[in-house]
Amino acid sequence: MMDRRECLESLQEHRTEDTMVVSTMGSAAPWSEISGMELDFPSVGSAMGHAADFAMGLALAKPDFKVWVLNGDGSMLMNLGTLVTICQTPPPNLVLFVLQNNTFEVTGNQPIPGAGTISFPDLARASGFEFVYEFEKVAALRGELG
Repeated sequence: MMDRRECLESLQEHRTEDTMVVSTMGSAAPWSEISGMELDFPSVGSAMGHAADFAMGLALAKPDFKVWVLNGDGSMLMNLGTLVTICQTPPPNLVLFVLQNNTFEVTGNQPIPGAGTISFPDLARASGFEFVYEFEKVAALRGELG
């Protein structure tokens, strides 16, 4: 399993000044420590399950910016319909990252439904995402980010 902080640090290294980042739940605090840029939107609290749809709205409203969403697996499961919605009107400037640890981390590490069997890449493909990547190691992520 990939170390979250190392993953987030790799993303920050490849982020440009025109990239908005929406983070939620377990990624919000470490991302805020790593980044601290004005274009960060940590969505915590009542936003569980809504980071991806919020990021889609930003991407549609701000087409000159890149928009990344750092979503947890538990949060993604809370609003799977967002995957289909994004693909209905796909903003070319939106990148959705799902960080999977198979738990609802911020509420006590309860296992998510389907822990160990659910495939977020398969869900993304079935929803209509054209480009889907899966990384087990930070080195592979860094290689793809270039």
